[in-house]
Amino acid sequence: MTTKEIGDFGEDAACEYLEKMGYEILERNFRVRAGEIDIIADDDGCTVFAEVKTRKNNKYGEPSEYVDAKKIEHIKKTALIYITSLDKEMRFDVVEVIYTIAGGRLKTVNLNHIKDAF
Repeated sequence: MTTKEIGDFGEDAACEYLEKMGYEILERNFRVRAGEIDIIADDDGCTVFAEVKTRKNNKYGEPSEYVDAKKIEHIKKTALIYITSLDKEMRFDVVEVIYTIAGGRLKTVNLNHIKDAF
C-alpha cells in the first residue's frame, strides 16, 4: 500500500464517520498556497476543519500528536482563506484512524474524533 492509498483510506473512513454523525461534508483536500485542509464539514451551522491522521498503530504515539504547531498554523491560515465571512462559527477537529491490512485490504481498527483539538 502506498502512503497516498493509506491517507485516502483514512480520509474516507473519517468522512463516513462524520456523515453518520450528521455532518455535511463540504470539501475534501482543500488546497491553497497557505496549506491544505483534509476535510471541511458543516456541523449544525458550525464550519469544522478536520485534520485526519492515519496510522497502523499507536506504537510511536497517538496520531493526533503528529499535528504539530507548524501544521496547526498552516491549517488556521488556510481556514481563514476558506472563510470569507467571520460571522460563522468554526472549530478545528482531528480525526485519528488506526488501520490494519487484512487480505491485502485496508480495514479500520479504531477511529477517534477529537472535537476542538486546537
